[in-house]
Amino acid sequence: MTNIPYKIYLSESEMPKHWIDMRPFMKELPDPFIHPATLKPCTTENLAPVFCDELVKQELNTTEKYIDIPQGILDFYKMYRPSPVVRAYNLEKALGTPAKIYYKFEGNNTSGSHKLNSAAAQVYYAKQQGLTALTTETGAGQWGTALAMACAFYGIGLTVYMVKVSAQQKPHRKAVIETYGGKVIPSPSDTTEVGRKILAENPGTGGSLGCAISEAMEVALKTDNCRYVLGSVLNHVLLHQSIIGQETKAALDKYDIQPDVIIGCAGGGSNLGGLIAPFMAERLEGKNNIQFIAVEPASCPSLTRGKYAFDFGDTGKTTPLMRMYTLGCGFMPSANHAGGLRYHGMSPIVSKLYHDGYISARSVEQTKVFDAATLFARTEGTLPAPESSHAIKVAIDEALRCKETGEEQTILFGLTGTGYFDMTAYIAYNNGEMTDYIPTDADLQKGFDSLPKVEL
Repeated sequence: MTNIPYKIYLSESEMPKHWIDMRPFMKELPDPFIHPATLKPCTTENLAPVFCDELVKQELNTTEKYIDIPQGILDFYKMYRPSPVVRAYNLEKALGTPAKIYYKFEGNNTSGSHKLNSAAAQVYYAKQQGLTALTTETGAGQWGTALAMACAFYGIGLTVYMVKVSAQQKPHRKAVIETYGGKVIPSPSDTTEVGRKILAENPGTGGSLGCAISEAMEVALKTDNCRYVLGSVLNHVLLHQSIIGQETKAALDKYDIQPDVIIGCAGGGSNLGGLIAPFMAERLEGKNNIQFIAVEPASCPSLTRGKYAFDFGDTGKTTPLMRMYTLGCGFMPSANHAGGLRYHGMSPIVSKLYHDGYISARSVEQTKVFDAATLFARTEGTLPAPESSHAIKVAIDEALRCKETGEEQTILFGLTGTGYFDMTAYIAYNNGEMTDYIPTDADLQKGFDSLPKVEL
């Protein structure tokens, strides 16, 4: 179809009224979470001290395909949703490709990313339950910013454990979180038992998401009327993020556009899982043959070089065991890694889909990621987040492949957010100071050695 607009918007009335859970569509479910003490599947009673009641219900759901979005969350969403699907005409022209490139833009809110979709939902449910405080972790700072916004809106206190190297690289992220009322503590810290233990074992560490999760969970469990909330990985987070894919599909359907390839950056899996949800549901029902590509950093390659195993979700080994692609909960990403996506594991749902062959994965070096980010910024006018730029890199690769073969494929990727808080990384790239680090097999083995020795 010709005359496709540069940006495709849905009207407010067309905004999705429910989320999609991919698990009920799957031919074989991901393994359940396992309690590390009993080695039995986690129950509601096991998870309730950590998470909000409604989130526990969503986490354990395996039968309901569609979950209604409460009106109180829809009212929040309407402040910045629906978000546009954009045709990257200028990027196509610069590449000289016959491919058509589209991206779903999630950076049109103050947090600058897709993370606000789940933050709003999780804080809403906490408010409904009567909770007064929440704790969380944040890596690049997007999740912490989003959660601070949601907590300010619903009136709940927030403590954010921010990966130390990110807190150093992104002081402006910290400032925004604090402006919205959140308390930021660089992790690992001396404010928790697990933080002090990690610092004693790794004095110079820049931290990891696994460290920050451990600290946030410890504080939540020791604080009255408080719960822990997580910005990626978990089933209920992917559920909330499915609004991304639903809006995308509805917008493309308006113009009879069917993607051949869908590409998403992958750290914990929330953006990728949300973007592909309705398309993957149809794929699982045999209604399409879309190619799904997860893109991760070469310095933190959980899918491409990890093991499919039961592992803890945090460095302190306090979470349930999850079967996922993982580098081991003791894995520490290199301090020179500036592109986010630092988590040692991957969403159990994404991991299972990858393991079963529905998703492929690629790892890319960060200098090449910033090459792609710069080209995108100069042609499309938006400075992309480093995380998003992993997807941009592979979208460009696919478009150039089409240029060689003459294929007129339709490529869709997720632009998860903007890069305006990532200027330290852009400065390092522009000054030629950015370097690539690819862990050796010996480096990865140190993380694999931390995998729990369990037989299930």
